[in-house]
Amino acid sequence: MTHEFRLPDIGEGLTEAEIVRWLVPEGGRVEADQPVVEVETDKAVVEIPAPYAGIVIRHGGAEGETIAVGSVLVVIGEPSDTGPPQVEEVPEGTLTEPSATPPTVEESQPTQVAPIVGSISEEAELLSSRDRADDTVASDQVKALPIVRKLAREIGVDLTTIEGSGPDGRVTREDVLAAAARAEIGVSAVPSTSPEPAPEAAEAHPAPPQPGQQVTHDGGDERRPMTRLRRTIAANMARSWAEIPHVTTFDEVDATRLLEIRSALGARHDVKIPMEALVVKAVIPALQTFPEFNATLEGDELVVHGRYDIGIAVDATDGLMVTVIGDAAGLGVLELATEVRRLGEGARSRSLSPDELTGQTFTVSNIGAVGGGHGTPIVPYGTVAILSVGRAREKVIVADGDLAIAPVMPLSLSFDHRVIDGAQGRRFMSLVIENLEEPALFLAG
Repeated sequence: MTHEFRLPDIGEGLTEAEIVRWLVPEGGRVEADQPVVEVETDKAVVEIPAPYAGIVIRHGGAEGETIAVGSVLVVIGEPSDTGPPQVEEVPEGTLTEPSATPPTVEESQPTQVAPIVGSISEEAELLSSRDRADDTVASDQVKALPIVRKLAREIGVDLTTIEGSGPDGRVTREDVLAAAARAEIGVSAVPSTSPEPAPEAAEAHPAPPQPGQQVTHDGGDERRPMTRLRRTIAANMARSWAEIPHVTTFDEVDATRLLEIRSALGARHDVKIPMEALVVKAVIPALQTFPEFNATLEGDELVVHGRYDIGIAVDATDGLMVTVIGDAAGLGVLELATEVRRLGEGARSRSLSPDELTGQTFTVSNIGAVGGGHGTPIVPYGTVAILSVGRAREKVIVADGDLAIAPVMPLSLSFDHRVIDGAQGRRFMSLVIENLEEPALFLAG
């Protein structure tokens, strides 16, 4: 029997994914739970296992192609199959990291935690009534996903003027971005019904740039299409900045004792202790004292989280990523150090699973790692505060009435002013400073 396996929702709100690499060719044999394809989502590159054994009859898309959640990902069966394919229903479960052993797909009841691999989200491609009304005419003429139509509306691109490069002439996100790029440099998009242009016209209408391709124009300017990750970062930053009224408070901390403890722990255990591990450990008591900093604002209600899932900003090759240390309050300094290193390496190699990149309740950003001092960090959407830590530099301070030279670390705390007042922000910062100046206060807890 032949089965159609459709792209499942492998992350919160996922609507589409790009096929990076097929691990089993058409005509090849695949075993149950064997990774069959590698796909890239907004933040991660993950492997998707086949739900059963058989022959790969057909791939649902070529490498580099973007397909929507719910679209046929792969058809698996036997060479002798002649009947119509059956749609494979994927039970809710968990997808492992690409480097891990593929999981066994087991039946389970839905839980309140968003599934990594699970039933297709019914909301993934739903539009508001206004969106549907706007798309009525275009839907009769152009093949495009709702998310692509929305992008076209937002940047002012007429879908009817675009020749789709996707399957069956479907207009893709890259087609829309390329059309917008041509419009910016004064080149009109070629309608899908236009005849082949003459050689002279072809020179005036260059082919649209592909993702990652650098295009040089007269005057030396370069047009670089944004990567999927960069577009995701841009969208998240814009949403946070537009919807959250930010306030940032600044301070400094004498990091003498903190650096001494860091050095002593590293020497005792023969391991480098990331600064983030100590900062997270110092922040946890402050979050416990001021729980509204470990919260999410949902409408008129503040959801105060019982877990402390701390986000760590990572300067990855493709852009800033926030990894998540789950239940950080239950980890010691050495365990936190191990997690910070593991998540940092995973973010840079794009090998983390979606649940390791989402769901933080508070965020720490160590801009000191790249030489930064004070900053104005943007609060990640879905949280209410973020603490930025700068590089410690020697400065003259007053200690016990005398002048002294000490390593001084800049701190910047941004918070959502709808939830947190200035005085509350200062009290939180004061407790963090107290802990950082005397690590025994949080190491003893």
